[in-house]
Amino acid sequence: MLKFYVFLSGILSFNVLVQREAGGCFGVLRPLLNKHVKLRVYRIAIFVVIALCASCSSVEDTEIADLQSVVKNFENDEHADLISVTVRQNGKLVVEQFYNGADERTLVDVRSAGKSVTSLLFGIALDQGAIKSIHDPVEKYWPESQGSAVGSVQLLDLLTMRSGLSADADDPESPGHEDKLDASHDPLSFLMTVPVAEKPGTRYRYNSLAAYVTGVVIGRATGIGLENFARDNLFNPLEIKRWNWQKDLSGQTRGQGNLFLTASGFARIGEMVLTDGKYNDRQVVSSDWIKKSLKPRFDISDSDPYASDYGYYWYHQTYAAIDGSVEYFFASGNGGNKIYVIPRLSMVVSIMSRAYGQGRGQRRSENILKAILATQTKKQ
Repeated sequence: MLKFYVFLSGILSFNVLVQREAGGCFGVLRPLLNKHVKLRVYRIAIFVVIALCASCSSVEDTEIADLQSVVKNFENDEHADLISVTVRQNGKLVVEQFYNGADERTLVDVRSAGKSVTSLLFGIALDQGAIKSIHDPVEKYWPESQGSAVGSVQLLDLLTMRSGLSADADDPESPGHEDKLDASHDPLSFLMTVPVAEKPGTRYRYNSLAAYVTGVVIGRATGIGLENFARDNLFNPLEIKRWNWQKDLSGQTRGQGNLFLTASGFARIGEMVLTDGKYNDRQVVSSDWIKKSLKPRFDISDSDPYASDYGYYWYHQTYAAIDGSVEYFFASGNGGNKIYVIPRLSMVVSIMSRAYGQGRGQRRSENILKAILATQTKKQ
């Protein structure tokens, strides 16, 4: 794109020069001089534009080389659980680096980054009219939950982790903790036993229960289950052929995570989000939903060291640089699995990692992102 603009501006500038040169000629000689002036100027124009484009190509090649060098350096990481780093910019694959024996067919459990995928699927179901309103209660789509605390929760409060239910990932003793949900042979019955902790919509409590319930709602509302809906309306349109979404003991797809993807599939989801829900000129998710789900809705920096704000299962943060702050949105999963969407740079950075249960996985992914951003901006 940069080359195109250089070429166009070069041609326009030299066209003006031609007009000035020709316009300065005298009377009857003007027609003859016009021809010779134009030929001479356009020869110069072609030479200069080629030189400018070559210069642009050199700059771009240098930036790509810097990116490749940064990403390759993480081959030296002492822990053998980094799987891949993929960088896409301006719709093109710039870097795809695999580590520790992984390759393009390797499937990785992206853990809670699957919640962000569930948000996209919710938006598609809403776009299609299967879900009528984000303000509907859960029980409208899951009638059996009527009369329980979870049944009365608004879908909006599920998507923002402010359901008011007693479920907290940081408190293993909370009645709705994910370990208890995972261990249940009848998760739907289990969900209906989880009590209220506070008024819905008032307090952010990160938990897996909310996204699990959102998955149930999507499956019930569409009538085909979460996995089938994801296949038909997200993965197939994105040409993601290799994936696996685990089910719990009851056969329910885990809307809270445990989605296995390849490096290319993971990055493709980010690319679609970057382009306002489009992929190959097809509107997979409405632009309106992408904007709403990414929109920072409240500050979570007190409870999350890697994010400033939260949207609908998507996080928000900024990177400080001399030439202006770089805003980015991201999906995040245990172990360091990330999709970073960076609109200002027209860039997606996706990182796959199996450092499950290790805080270093998250730290490493943030370090990779910052190292990449440093090649694109002037660090403050």
